[in-house]
Amino acid sequence: MIALAVLPFLVLVRASVWSYATFGAPTWVALGSGAFLTLVLVGVYGAGISARLTGRARVRLMFTRIALPITIAYCGYALLYLSSANAKSDAVKTYYTSLHPIFRLALSTAILFDRDLVVTDVRRIPSDYVAMGLPVREASLHYHQADGYVHAVDIRTIDRPAWRTGATALYFRFMGLRTLRHVGTADHLHVSLPMRE
Repeated sequence: MIALAVLPFLVLVRASVWSYATFGAPTWVALGSGAFLTLVLVGVYGAGISARLTGRARVRLMFTRIALPITIAYCGYALLYLSSANAKSDAVKTYYTSLHPIFRLALSTAILFDRDLVVTDVRRIPSDYVAMGLPVREASLHYHQADGYVHAVDIRTIDRPAWRTGATALYFRFMGLRTLRHVGTADHLHVSLPMRE
């Protein structure tokens, strides 16, 4: 039952990342493909439950009144909202919408299953590295990229059990994102969405 409940979220994120990074689909087309597959999966779930309970699948009803609103509501939530509890600062929360939309889906889904996850950094400019006492990185994915979006975030690892940080890294890698645990100003998990091939 848990696997069935989690599967739509995994399909939404993995299909979107795969379409974007592997096939070079435009951002919103890739996101739409993931949302469409999720819609189909949730609709099938609803039709199956309806068939078991009433003897009729009610496919159209399940797709239009259950699957479609759920998929749209979750995507809208994931694309627009980051809780203050999951952002280190107001600046991080403010810059959330500068993050690539597919990355926002992946991050929101991680937070859905790990309510204590904290994003410590999203967008940077070269002078931010100077302020942190670090060498300026010329090609940081924390900068706005050619597509207009930031492609990297940092996630807090301090005061989190090693297994939890490992599970977070495993989730992002499974979704098709890259992870690197390193120390800049503090120990953190750096997660990035690869640029399209």
